[in-house]
Amino acid sequence: MRTLLSVLVIVAISVSIAAAQSKVTKESIPGVQNFAKVETTVACAGAITPASVAEIKKMGYASIINLRQASEQGADIDGEAAAAKTAGINFVHVPFNGAQPSSAAVDQFLKAIVDKGNNPAFIHCSGGNRAAAMWFIKRGVVDKWDTGRAMAEATELGFTSQPLKDFAIEYVKAHQK
Repeated sequence: MRTLLSVLVIVAISVSIAAAQSKVTKESIPGVQNFAKVETTVACAGAITPASVAEIKKMGYASIINLRQASEQGADIDGEAAAAKTAGINFVHVPFNGAQPSSAAVDQFLKAIVDKGNNPAFIHCSGGNRAAAMWFIKRGVVDKWDTGRAMAEATELGFTSQPLKDFAIEYVKAHQK
């Protein structure tokens, strides 16, 4: 009985610590789908409109990292890039196919996200899944977070695709030093 009670106490403490570490908040932003942010470090979102770029700049983000492919329905890469230039916010385009993820795209993303001039960063794709996947990889490779902690945060940000999770976990395993 003591063992069971001890295990339950440990589980309760672990859940409390995990909940305290998670600082993902979600907001409704005009022109931005599925907005979720981690403290002031990063925001992950789905599709945005070029008209929302100025508001993203006002929110204090130094860059927009767009993971959408130009061929995606509704993607306006050129319009978003032009709006970013007008607003004075860095714009980085890293086309990332969630169905056929590429290590080269992840490498390009990691290079952009560690550039101090791009932080805090606003990362987006069409729904938020790919943005959360990239943030998961950044947490594992750059921040050296354990997989469980990084996955819990990424899940709160909108990481849902199991095939993409499998890719991301393998990428992190292969690139952790």
